[in-house]
Amino acid sequence: MIDRRSWSAAMLGGLALPSWANAAEPDTIGANILRVPFESAETGFDPAQIADLYSARVTAHIFESLYRYDWLAMPVKVKPLTAAALPEVTDDYRVWTIRLKPGIFFADDPAFKGRRRELVAEDYVYSIKRMYDPATKSPSLSTLEEDAPLGLAELREAALRQKKPFDYDTPVLGLRALDRYTLQFRLPESRPRFVAGLCASSIMGAVAREVVEHYGDEIMAHPVGTGPYRLKSWRRSSRIVLERNPTFREVLYDGEPAADDVQGQAWLARFKGRRLPLNDGVEISVLEEGQARWLSFLQGRVDYVRVPPEFTNFAAPAGTLAPNLVKRGIQARKYVNPDFTVSWFNMEDPVVGGYTPDKVALRRAIGLSYNIDREIRIVRRGSAIAAQAPMPPGTYGYDAAFRTEQSQHDPARAKALLDLYGYVDRNGDGWREQPDGSPLVLHMATQTSNIERQLDENWQKSMASVGVRIVFDTAQWPENFKAARAGKLQMWGLGSTLGEDAQAGLEYMYGPSIGSGNLARFKLPAFDAIYRRMLVLPDGPERAALFLEAAKLVTAYMPYKMHVHRVYTDLTQPWITGWREGLFRRESWMFAEVDGPLRERLSR
Repeated sequence: MIDRRSWSAAMLGGLALPSWANAAEPDTIGANILRVPFESAETGFDPAQIADLYSARVTAHIFESLYRYDWLAMPVKVKPLTAAALPEVTDDYRVWTIRLKPGIFFADDPAFKGRRRELVAEDYVYSIKRMYDPATKSPSLSTLEEDAPLGLAELREAALRQKKPFDYDTPVLGLRALDRYTLQFRLPESRPRFVAGLCASSIMGAVAREVVEHYGDEIMAHPVGTGPYRLKSWRRSSRIVLERNPTFREVLYDGEPAADDVQGQAWLARFKGRRLPLNDGVEISVLEEGQARWLSFLQGRVDYVRVPPEFTNFAAPAGTLAPNLVKRGIQARKYVNPDFTVSWFNMEDPVVGGYTPDKVALRRAIGLSYNIDREIRIVRRGSAIAAQAPMPPGTYGYDAAFRTEQSQHDPARAKALLDLYGYVDRNGDGWREQPDGSPLVLHMATQTSNIERQLDENWQKSMASVGVRIVFDTAQWPENFKAARAGKLQMWGLGSTLGEDAQAGLEYMYGPSIGSGNLARFKLPAFDAIYRRMLVLPDGPERAALFLEAAKLVTAYMPYKMHVHRVYTDLTQPWITGWREGLFRRESWMFAEVDGPLRERLSR
């Protein structure tokens, strides 16, 4: 039997790591930098145009929203970021008035023609209006529309109807700069949780109009914000380098960790009052293969790794960090991420879409055929729990006792459903046909990573067990996402990490979100009515019950097959202090201190 140390050494000797891992790059920015791997490629860095997690991780550190979540507090606590204080809320949560801190400046950029550019209330007005501009094609629009300030939807409709450019200079009642530093939102309905949407720097960060107009179609490559970092260099789908923003204002480390958060209390004692960011920059490398990420971490080439499922038993056998990693001073954190993974069906597709009993039966049969247990055991190496609904553990709306058909694996029942609705093998070739006799072939979009191949294999075996053919159409993630938004994919699998409230997960099933978050193009009036009701209700038993009613409808119609909530084991190198992947908080890199000399000594 080979022990972990020799196994790792053997693997290291046989893998060609990417060029950046073997030689210093010209854009390396010093010893006090955080080195982070991405599991998937980014798409760009314009808050109004991004929808993927990895791009959002970057924009969250370049741009700044009005508010943020306390870095250490759990349960989450809203704190001012560029705002001077919490909002003044009147008219039953319909009017929100916010005053900005004076003296906040954008990073220097040629678009400002040598002038220092102060952040003002009008910048947030402009940034939010951009998402309503049809030319921007913002994937975040559907989420914003339910909280749409009065007049913005009409402004968008006028641009669409008249086929003219969006008029940014027309004032609207619901989104106004009352003066240089005062911003006011007026909403058509009560929105008790409106402030939560103002905590997302990744999409709600302020963008300067001069920058957008200066760079035009190249704006995705030229992010200019008020945050702690700025973009130094970018090789698409390969390497992103951020450097400390030299004009970033004085922001000091602070937080309110829970009394039983021993680590958080220690970090607060160590860093309280220190100027942020604690490091000089971040180097991000796109390493889609789990093996490359794992071996790069073992070699000290990256400072953090989310242990790929195939290496869980080597990193933390029986849930405990391996002795050889403990000896190296590596720190581990294991937790259930507030996420869910799904496979979805295009409800407008002629094969798997539709709301008639036969189409519903087909989707439910496919869902019952899929072997969730095999995915958890083999693909994810036990690092996941079966999902019952789009409400992850740790979010408001999650009910640990709630059970649905989503987690069931019942091939016998699946076969019975297929037989009952005419999906049978008519020609004796072992594969079922559609009720009209035409071939029944599922098309699943996929990518090339190792975990995608394993998931595809599980799909193949699961469908073969009930006589259904499935083929896989491979493309890069950005291409699949673009096709999905256009309604051109039949099936695809994705994951989503939510904030503190699970209604964001239900937004993927909400009819008005078709073309943006609702990739399944699911439209059910009963579901939409529940969703809208939940928006206006305060937290409490009535709203909590509506989460379950919405989940039952999703299970009944099966536009989404829920898979799992992922259990992550995050490892950090001994030279990193103060950083953990924050639940509901993307602005985490600035809190990491890097001991460059220690890294150099231990990496020899």
